[in-house]
Amino acid sequence: MTVSEILARAREKGLRIATAESCTGGMIAARLTDIAGSSDAFDRGFVTYSNAAKQDMLGVATATLDAHGAVSEQVAAEMASGALHHSAADIAVSVTGIAGPGGSEHKPEGRVCFGLAQRGAPVLVETIEFGALGREGVRLASTAHALDLLAKAVN
Repeated sequence: MTVSEILARAREKGLRIATAESCTGGMIAARLTDIAGSSDAFDRGFVTYSNAAKQDMLGVATATLDAHGAVSEQVAAEMASGALHHSAADIAVSVTGIAGPGGSEHKPEGRVCFGLAQRGAPVLVETIEFGALGREGVRLASTAHALDLLAKAVN
């Protein structure tokens, strides 16, 4: 499904979308707002690159960050839920990961955690290991995957 089709389907169903982004730095919101007229289906995007921003803008708990780290399904879930809570959206997608270069043995480059929150439903989370695609490659792959999650949610 193209970005235009995602927005059209959201429009048809009366749904509004929000994004909560860390490693993609607003790329998902940019793809959605590249489409003229997207404001009737896209509510807002949160770029929460630092842990402080995740806490201040989305309400991610300090305890969650301390226990699991920013790159975790737990934080992705809280980011998506926080985006719903702090917006007029019905669906929110979140992304947090290691774009690179680098990473660690426990959190390698290319590990990205996603959250998908919808009003009245449990938050879905998943982790994708994109591998060492390079910073831009991981960011592009993460953006594409987040858009796929939104496509499934509005379908």
